[in-house]
Amino acid sequence: MALKVKTAETKVVLVNLLICMVVFYTVYYVVLSVCFAVFKIKMLDGLAPFDFKTNPSWINPYYLVLVISLEITFFICGLLFALVVEEWVWDYAVTVTIIHIIITSVVMSEFPLMLHWWLALGSGVISMTCGGQILAYCLFRDNFIYPILDDF
Repeated sequence: MALKVKTAETKVVLVNLLICMVVFYTVYYVVLSVCFAVFKIKMLDGLAPFDFKTNPSWINPYYLVLVISLEITFFICGLLFALVVEEWVWDYAVTVTIIHIIITSVVMSEFPLMLHWWLALGSGVISMTCGGQILAYCLFRDNFIYPILDDF
């Protein structure tokens, strides 16, 4: 049995993924800039979205900026992804997160093993997925695809 994939569907998925990636990093840098201004940190680090090596400390304003901007970015992107991909927010959220982990590993030349980074990333993915899926359900309720579970 051969795998049959329509080219048009693949193009749509790849274009949506590209849009989601651009939205993700655009929102990330905008939120980082605002957080840097609010916390009065003088220099915006271009590699901040990929920084998992900063020691976790609630009194370190740079660490707070990294955590807060990560969480806000993931939540906002979940809502924006709902507008781009409609009911498939969870799929794109997980895919964008996996790509972000890969890019982070390449940029920092090391795989992230810091527990605090994984906890922040995990809670961000949950908020992105839940917020985006709820918004998608509310906006596209009439067009929502419900799985047929009669065969199970």
